[in-house]
Amino acid sequence: MIAKPSDDLAAAFARLGGEDDAQVWSSLWDDLCHQGCVHADSFLALPYLAAIAAGRAPGAPDEAVSMAGLILSAADDEPTARYADETAVLLGTARRLLGETGGDAPTFVYLLQGLLAFEGERVWSTGRLEGLFTEEYEVDCPACSSTLFVAFGEYGTFASAGDYVTSDPLRTELLPADPAALDALPARLHRLATEAGHEKIAYGLTHLFGRAACPDCEVVFSVAERVVEMYQ
Repeated sequence: MIAKPSDDLAAAFARLGGEDDAQVWSSLWDDLCHQGCVHADSFLALPYLAAIAAGRAPGAPDEAVSMAGLILSAADDEPTARYADETAVLLGTARRLLGETGGDAPTFVYLLQGLLAFEGERVWSTGRLEGLFTEEYEVDCPACSSTLFVAFGEYGTFASAGDYVTSDPLRTELLPADPAALDALPARLHRLATEAGHEKIAYGLTHLFGRAACPDCEVVFSVAERVVEMYQ
């Protein structure tokens, strides 16, 4: 954790713009958001991150947006109000960058979570979308509490009660949502992914917001509801 935020943050961000940027960003992530945890001093980085996002300071705008998104996903009313100007800048950059990620699915998802955080969404901006690029979620069945892998990648689309890579456990096929029938937020996420050319992410969204049947007890459940419950 940074001991003297005002001094140390300025010095840390001043190191950006050279050949060691990857290491600088790594250090900033460790200091400000270690293992995804946001603390009070993390919010003090938002002016620096907004300046990078706006092109007023050296550094990678996508890194700035991703970090600021994680920080603001943990914000309550006070920091949300205090950093409203910075948030507006970051939101504009996130919107612009979403269409410029090419085939980089993780960057797209991080930017998407940042976009939601800057808009004040506090459920899907908090890291719960990251299973879209790993193409799996681990959840518990709401009825029998079996630990399940919900997968929608190269191994197929199914819920499994075992390690689906190294064994052949009982599986049930997932029941993806119809994109035309999605609720407002998932429909918007699906549209943004489709428009940006991220078809695998769009495909994953139909399974994330679809249903699965437990292989052990056959109860059908909402995947998204279990993800929200499990990924606190």
